[in-house]
Parts: sequence; C-alpha cells; structure tokens
Amino acid sequence: MKKILFSTLVSAVAAISLNAAVVATVDGQNITDEDLQIFLAQAMPGQHVDIAQMSDELKKRLIDDVVGRKLLLKEARSTGIEKDPEFSKALNLAKDNIAGELYFKKIFDTIKVSEAEIKGFYDENKDRFNQPASVRARHILVENEADAKSIINELKNLKGDALTKKFGEIAAAKSIDQGSAQQGGELGWFGQSQMVKPFADAAFAMKKGEVSKTPVKSNFGYHIILKEDLKAAGLVPLNEVKPQVENTIKMQKFQEVIQKKTQSLRTKAKVEYK
Repeated sequence: MKKILFSTLVSAVAAISLNAAVVATVDGQNITDEDLQIFLAQAMPGQHVDIAQMSDELKKRLIDDVVGRKLLLKEARSTGIEKDPEFSKALNLAKDNIAGELYFKKIFDTIKVSEAEIKGFYDENKDRFNQPASVRARHILVENEADAKSIINELKNLKGDALTKKFGEIAAAKSIDQGSAQQGGELGWFGQSQMVKPFADAAFAMKKGEVSKTPVKSNFGYHIILKEDLKAAGLVPLNEVKPQVENTIKMQKFQEVIQKKTQSLRTKAKVEYK
C-alpha cells in the first residue's frame, strides 16, 4: 500500500460545522458555505480553495454550480433511482469504502512523529529538498491581442490588494483558461521548465507584484501575467518543508502498522483459494 487515498467526501464531511452559513436556497432547501466547500473538494481533489477570498462574481458562479447539482440530484431521486438494484450495489460499495477510509484515517491520526525524527529525515535526504528557482503567478488568457492590451490598460494604475482583486475578477469573467479562471487566474508555484517558454521567460523576467506591460503570446493565446512572488534556487529550509517531512514519516509508519495488522489478521483468518 503505497499511499492512503482518503476520500475527499470523507474529509469534507468530517469538517462540517453545525453553524454553516446559508448562502442560497433552492426550492426551500438551504445551500451553505460548507456545501460549496464539499463541492470544491470533489471537483478539485487535493487542492484547497479559500471561499472567503473569492470575488463575488466567482462565488456566485460556484453557488450556481451547486444549485445545478442540487436540482439534478432532486430530479434523479424523483425518477425512483434509489430503488434501482444498481443503486443498492453502489451504496454498499460506498459504505465499505467510507468505513475503510475512516478506519485508516483514525489509525493515521494516532501516529506521532518526533522533532528529532523530522530533523533526521531532513538531514539524511537533503537532495530531495533542493529546488530550482520558482515563481507564483496569476494569468488571464484571451484569444486576441487587442483584448489583452485592453485588460492591461485596465490594470495599469492598480497596485497591491486592489490589483490582485481586480485581476482575479477579470480572470473569472474573461479568461479562456477555465481551470485557473475559477481561482482568479491563480497558477500557484511553478518552475521555468513547467510552462511554455514564452510564458515562463516573461514571468521569470518580471518583478514581484508586476503585471505584464505587453501581452505574452503563446500557442494557447495571449497572456496577461501578474507575478505574485518568487523563490531563488537552493535548499529549502526545514521550517518550510516540515509538514511535508512529517507527513512522509507518518506515511511510512502507517504503512508498517497496516502491514503488520494485515499479517496478524491473516494468521487468524481462514483463507481458501478456489
């Protein structure tokens, strides 16, 4: 077992609060901010999106997506789908998976890692923590140069939080890169080799907090880039990778625990191969 696959649904449901804020209703049924978080967890597993940091326009689009899903689920139930034999099979399989994942999670959460273990692992594996130079940026992608120039002109007198907010709103409304548009154009951290050359060259040449002065043309279209931050090449300090190191050690210990537990259970079970 090389890794734990905790269900995004299990993780989201585990975090549900009794004080969820209602953001909309559909046919009298409440839609809460936690419904939005669960929807995002299922749509983008492994990623965390802070709903509180979303623009009003982006949040409205998210709510509309959840409304649509609620209506489709209501329609599905109205057809009697829950009486279908396939529904019962899928439900039983889901119960098994959720029971297993919650059981694994409870075991994983009991595993402790000491500060000495973390430092020891870091010192013995420093080659893992050498990173190339990287940039964190947002972008807006449009099909033609005129639109790109118009957007640059709209942004040119803004700075700081005002620039980031406006950039995110325009990305959500106009960017044809739908994946990043839903996050205000956010691309996260990337190395120079991870992006197409014209885009990477432009992003790495810019200053922190700067927006492209001219559109950046690639085979995808025309980009407007907002460079949010940069990291120089070198060894990542322990404090920056501590959670990653701790999780790696916990995973190794977890694998050992599960392997021993499985072996113990097999010695007590009657297994017949047919």
